[in-house]
Amino acid sequence: MLATLRPFAFRAIPSIRAAAFHKQAFASYSYRTIVTRYTNDHEWASLDKATNLATVGITDYAQKALGDVVFVELPNIGETVAQGDECGSIESVKAASEVYAPLSGTVHEVNSQLDDSPSLINKSSQEKGWLFKLRLTNPEEFEELLDEAGYKALTD
Repeated sequence: MLATLRPFAFRAIPSIRAAAFHKQAFASYSYRTIVTRYTNDHEWASLDKATNLATVGITDYAQKALGDVVFVELPNIGETVAQGDECGSIESVKAASEVYAPLSGTVHEVNSQLDDSPSLINKSSQEKGWLFKLRLTNPEEFEELLDEAGYKALTD
């Protein structure tokens, strides 16, 4: 009986090895479209179209004009804001400035790191220094904001 199984085993091993070498790695990629726009009041909004969430902050131009940021007041999570509403403030050693909602929506998240480190706005205004995230109620407003070229023309 061993003699009858052995030839089968030897024939099966190469095909098992071949199957192991022909494994294909399958990867699933998902791409998110995130577009940034700007306001005349020097705020930016980056919209993730897949989630309808906009991350909001002040521009590098604004943080340079303010100087060293020492205090940030942010809206409350769940608060509903309309485009243009005052929804927070930023205080620096040189001045204080209101923050206006660039878009209409409900506050989904705030950057709580700014409570202890408001200087993140100066260090990284568009990455670590973002202010809050809005779940948009009127996504069409986003297209009304300035694109990068329009904002650059405003600040030059």
